[in-house]
Amino acid sequence: MTAIWVATAIFAVTFLAITADWAHHTIVAWIGAVAMVAAGLFMGFYSQEQALAAIDFNTLGLLLGMMLLMVMLSKTGVFEYLAIQAGQRSGGDPWRLFLLLGGLTAVVSMFLNNLTVIILVAPVTLLIADRLGINPVPLIMGEAMLSNIGGTATLIGDPPNTMIASAAGFTFNHFLWILLPIVIVAYLPTLWTIRWVFAEEFRQRSSQLNALNALRPADSIKDAAALKKLLLVLGLVLGLFVLQGTWALTPWYVAFLGVGLAMAWVRPNPEEILKEIEWSTLLFFTCLFVIVGGLEAAGVMKLAAGTLKDFAGSQLLLTSVLFIWISAFLSAIVDNIPFVVAMIPILKNLGAEGLPIEPLWWALALGAGFGGNGTPIGASANILAIAFSKQAGRPITFRAWVKCGALVTLMSCSVGTVVFLVIFGLIKN
Repeated sequence: MTAIWVATAIFAVTFLAITADWAHHTIVAWIGAVAMVAAGLFMGFYSQEQALAAIDFNTLGLLLGMMLLMVMLSKTGVFEYLAIQAGQRSGGDPWRLFLLLGGLTAVVSMFLNNLTVIILVAPVTLLIADRLGINPVPLIMGEAMLSNIGGTATLIGDPPNTMIASAAGFTFNHFLWILLPIVIVAYLPTLWTIRWVFAEEFRQRSSQLNALNALRPADSIKDAAALKKLLLVLGLVLGLFVLQGTWALTPWYVAFLGVGLAMAWVRPNPEEILKEIEWSTLLFFTCLFVIVGGLEAAGVMKLAAGTLKDFAGSQLLLTSVLFIWISAFLSAIVDNIPFVVAMIPILKNLGAEGLPIEPLWWALALGAGFGGNGTPIGASANILAIAFSKQAGRPITFRAWVKCGALVTLMSCSVGTVVFLVIFGLIKN
């Protein structure tokens, strides 16, 4: 029992330090991982070998592979091209501009880490907003929220989904069948919620369209030949993801295969590509896996799983609905990534107890994805969006984010719950 309390205390302190932004989240996670292994060695419940085995290399490999592909794609200038096209097609109307940029963000987020999407889209959004003389805050905030919504739809769109798929054995197609319909239905209510909150800002039509029209989208494309090759490789990778179950290919291998083909065909400078990989994010995940592995070794997860099993009883569908909202709430007050890492072994323990837990996996993915919009610290994309707003001299406050994010979370989770019940009600019948 002492091991349970010590492991829980280390995990709780690490969580609080990440949430309070005491230091860079990777540094906090690193210290937490070292502390967990040290406590495990001293008390005899967690070894160095167990810590290494707790790291999910399938998740890390998939994230690294997709990062490499998207860094190569970003070098071609295609994202700047699409953003400038959207700005010019908006006709100076902020709402129409948001529909175009938000739609672009949501779609790209289905295939790319949300953090990377904001890094690519936000600077161009700030440029367009400056040329048009409009307030960038609704655009930046809305893009972050739609990236969280869109990323929920696919296996590779959001790190929590990637981890859930690896743990539960879900394929790319599973996400297309279950979560993509929920995201599609929830998308429009989310848009209209954002429009209602920022109604005044979206009414302020720009009179400086000529400044934006002076930009030539074609000038953004730096390497058209490489772009064509990378789009073909990306198409192949997505096709293999769809056929993943048929050919028994793991997600990380599909991503690495695509990277290998792209490297051989496009011949980029590997050193330049590797410099732009979010190594701190990958290290953050690695440390979290080690920390949660310590919790599992100490018996915390087995205890939590037993409690959840007693609560679930025979009302699995009702429990899944409650799980959506609990996951959304907790993902809003702490980053959804460490929350999902902590929940995965609990659900795996439930599965080992003989409970049919598939609806709980989807409830976790849905709640974590949609709930991340609730507060600025709910998802990494939110934190980055706020950083960009500060650079533009229009900082987004915690209160301003919650004013919109809480409503967006409430609306998207409500709609998502209804569709979830329809899907699993039909499956059950």
